[in-house]
Amino acid sequence: MRSVFWLYLFLFVAFFDLHAQYPILTPFAISLGAAPSFIGLMMGMYSFTHLPGNVMAGYGVDRFGSRIFIVFSLIGAGIILMLQAHVVNPWQLLILRSISGFVLAFLSPACLSLLARMARDHVHQGKLMAGNGLVHTLASVVSPAAGAYLVSQIGFVMAFQALGIGLILVGMLAWLFIQDVQESESPSSKTTAPSIPTSTPAASSEHAPAIPWRFYFMPLAIACSQGILFFELPFMADALTSIMKTGVLFSAISLGALLTLSMLFLNQYSAYMRTWLGSFSLAILFFLLAIHWPVPLLLSLFLIGMTKGIILPALSAHLLLLSGGARYGRIFSILSIASSIGSFIGPMIAGQLRGQLSPYFIAFLVLMTAVTLLPPGKPTSLVKKTVHSTRPPSTNPTT
Repeated sequence: MRSVFWLYLFLFVAFFDLHAQYPILTPFAISLGAAPSFIGLMMGMYSFTHLPGNVMAGYGVDRFGSRIFIVFSLIGAGIILMLQAHVVNPWQLLILRSISGFVLAFLSPACLSLLARMARDHVHQGKLMAGNGLVHTLASVVSPAAGAYLVSQIGFVMAFQALGIGLILVGMLAWLFIQDVQESESPSSKTTAPSIPTSTPAASSEHAPAIPWRFYFMPLAIACSQGILFFELPFMADALTSIMKTGVLFSAISLGALLTLSMLFLNQYSAYMRTWLGSFSLAILFFLLAIHWPVPLLLSLFLIGMTKGIILPALSAHLLLLSGGARYGRIFSILSIASSIGSFIGPMIAGQLRGQLSPYFIAFLVLMTAVTLLPPGKPTSLVKKTVHSTRPPSTNPTT
């Protein structure tokens, strides 16, 4: 459990550092002369360049472990942030954000895969995924306001340099304190299916059940809606005139997520039902934003955060159940690819269509489609099927 503690600690600092940029990137780009459509392109390209990194991470994490990719992502992102402090035009910022997207693409699959391997069983995996969501949310509660305050005190240049140095230091400490867990050593791989030989990755992959491709439309839709929301927030209610106000808006989302992530009893319910109900509620909230319902913006964002706190850990747990406990690096790589595509599409659509159609209505349509396509999980039947195919009938355990 000491490794889990260190991983959570470094993730907290890394997420704090990364989320602190959200409220200041749009004002920084505008100060360089960027138009709203160009800002949408910049946010989209950041997510688009995630794709090659996600593909490489999927096979790399399974083969070489997670630690090297976690360290590479953190140190690389820190160096790019320090360079970002010295850009003088929007195109230079676009190039650096694109490179940063590729570098940080390795972080999420590596961390989620390592957490999955540390778990004792599927229940423990769900708890670790919820812990990851809680750490992520705790970091994002105060980091947007902290980033905005930092800029208001020392300016864009010094703020980006400070955040970059912080990421580099965290990457160095991660190399010292994080230890890899091989899939053959993972307690969850031993308890999930004890009769399956796991001496090689090929054997584990051979018995792994196929994950329906329509599952991945859900992370795509969630990332798309989040990209639309993050693009729109700085333009709302005079937020551009006050970086601090933008930071407060982002923090409201994180506070809502923190509330539901703190409700640990939710982990006792089906991951599928939590994902379905959370996504459906999120879609309804975006529809209400599109029709300008008479509720304060901060309350709407708080409710959106509450749905995210339900969805994100449940989505990872549901994916683990569908996977059958194998190929963690690849399944989380595909999960990150789907999220990257959604994060690319969301800001691009919002930047191009915000004058003709409410981007929130597009988020509503995409989420409702994902809710309709979400496949239910049947982990029990999958395990039984695998056990019967690898043991003689006379030795099968009765249930």
